Amino acid sequence: QVQLVESGGGLVQAGGSLRLSCAASGIMFKFNTMNWYRQAPGKQREFIAMVSGTGSTNYADSVKGRFTISRDNHKNTVYLQMSSLKPEETAVYYCNTHPPVRINNNDYWGQGTQVTVSS
Repeated sequence: QVQLVESGGGLVQAGGSLRLSCAASGIMFKFNTMNWYRQAPGKQREFIAMVSGTGSTNYADSVKGRFTISRDNHKNTVYLQMSSLKPEETAVYYCNTHPPVRINNNDYWGQGTQVTVSS
């Protein structure tokens, strides 16, 4: 059974930092590229960062230099270290494989973790 469990969100002031975690189970974690996404109220889910099974990374331009994605293949966990957070980055943050996990012909998403950045 596939599970993606995001955690680490919370309320932070603008300019602050948070570290998100995503624990994966039911997938061949070390062979999967893992992505972080976020979805703000009323907006589409957007890609933030990716890390390949071998550790190569890529970032959306909006977060380059401020966010760092990493993974621990022994713990089946992917992390997102976020710094210099902005109020407009308030959103629910999700992780997933690339491409997203499919269950019964639908993309599977975990519950996400809420990040709220106050001004």
